[in-house]
Amino acid sequence: MTVLDLTGRKALVTGGAQGLGEGMSRALAAAGAHVVVADLQDDLGAQVAESLGEGHGFVHLDVTDDASWESAVAEATALLGGLDIVVNNAGIEITSLIVDLDPDQVRKQLDVNLLGTSLGIKHAFRTMRPGGAAGQGGAVINVASVAATIAFPGIAVYSATKSGVDRLTRVAAMESGKLGYGVRVNCIYPGLVPTAMGAGLANDVAGLGLFSSPEEAVGAVIELTPSGRLGEVADMADAVVFLASDAARFVNGAGLPVDGGMGM
Repeated sequence: MTVLDLTGRKALVTGGAQGLGEGMSRALAAAGAHVVVADLQDDLGAQVAESLGEGHGFVHLDVTDDASWESAVAEATALLGGLDIVVNNAGIEITSLIVDLDPDQVRKQLDVNLLGTSLGIKHAFRTMRPGGAAGQGGAVINVASVAATIAFPGIAVYSATKSGVDRLTRVAAMESGKLGYGVRVNCIYPGLVPTAMGAGLANDVAGLGLFSSPEEAVGAVIELTPSGRLGEVADMADAVVFLASDAARFVNGAGLPVDGGMGM
């Protein structure tokens, strides 16, 4: 058995119906974990879970709702017979210049990206800590962004929420250690990936006049990236598998850049 073998592990991935979350769900399953896909998109989420094969499942989850989290984690724990990996991936990005910020859109990003991750950590801790429904410790992996480490125009609020995810990660790791929960908490900083969200960002910043075209926006990102390319879903998914595995057993409270060097 290699240290990246997750056989016997039980994972829940938020936003697992598409994009990065789907890729993370597939990578965890390929490494041997049993995976519950958690999402608002019931049909898509159920299709992804079914495609993973026997031993996997789907739960409906609104990450902004505490009761929804409680129900989803309880259902996932019962379905899998435990829970020791939670990936807080669900997130949204709404592009806007600061002078044009819409308070409702600001609140929406705060609710999904920051509150949603906070509640995910809360319910992971309650389930994984001694005396919890699973009670064997585990790993929480939060998805921040390279936007937390650079100043890219048009994404001020998104960047702020992802910086918040970084801070949440570090405090949560300290609390888990001090209280003897046995749960490691880390985050990754993905670079730009050409998912629906990534493509939407390129279109949006061009639409705001920050770049002459979406292609120029993508080119600007690549120019800032020493690796000379955009990220791929597999790049992010493999990092999550690493942080969930025994290879990262002494990695805790850390932020792992998976951005080709863009945020250095």
